[in-house]
Amino acid sequence: MTAYDDLATPAQMAADCAEVGRNLGLPTAEQRHEARLARAARAATRPAPSIAYDDFPREVVKRDIAVSDAAKRLADALHLHLD
Repeated sequence: MTAYDDLATPAQMAADCAEVGRNLGLPTAEQRHEARLARAARAATRPAPSIAYDDFPREVVKRDIAVSDAAKRLADALHLHLD
């Protein structure tokens, strides 16, 4: 069978893909489904995040934004003001 066997039926091509997945050690569709269900179950049983004021940090440091000389030249050429 060639890599691009146009005469193969969809069932044969699906079987080929499944065999490749098994040879590569990829999880089956059923295993992926079970993993998604397990993740959903874990997420459903976790406590909800707090919205209490005391649970949030009061002082949050803001990031510094640096504007390069090239950006300043571009802004000046476009008549933008980066003060």
